[in-house]
Amino acid sequence: MKAKHQRLILALAALIALIGAGLLAASALKDEAAYFYAPGDVKTKGVEPGKAIRLGGMVVKGSLKRAPDGVTLYFDVTDGKATVPATFSGIAPDLFKEGSGVVAEGSFDTKGTFIATNLLAKHDERYMPRELEGMSYNETTREIEVDR
Repeated sequence: MKAKHQRLILALAALIALIGAGLLAASALKDEAAYFYAPGDVKTKGVEPGKAIRLGGMVVKGSLKRAPDGVTLYFDVTDGKATVPATFSGIAPDLFKEGSGVVAEGSFDTKGTFIATNLLAKHDERYMPRELEGMSYNETTREIEVDR
């Protein structure tokens, strides 16, 4: 067999292997492609207990309770379609509060309560870190201006 044919066969085999790897990765990630599950998705599709997922939604107003130990939080997460009870033990982010968005990493227990191991508090587009309050960006001059 000529060297030219060997290179062609090797290139085709590499291309087939690459396509196969891509299809395998896509099929493995098809259910995990969502950034988070909403409570409505959890109620309709169901999530097996113990499976690590992200649960996203809004913290229901009036649902945030602290345990006597001071580090355990009990709260409900909703997407407007369904509500899921959740707990978290640890130090919550400063932006975590009732009525705010949250993405919680963790898993469900057998009773249907989401046990969060990490909380990611979401903020709206108006959020401004304390260090940058009183500053603005001027699109025309492309400079940061300090409001006085």
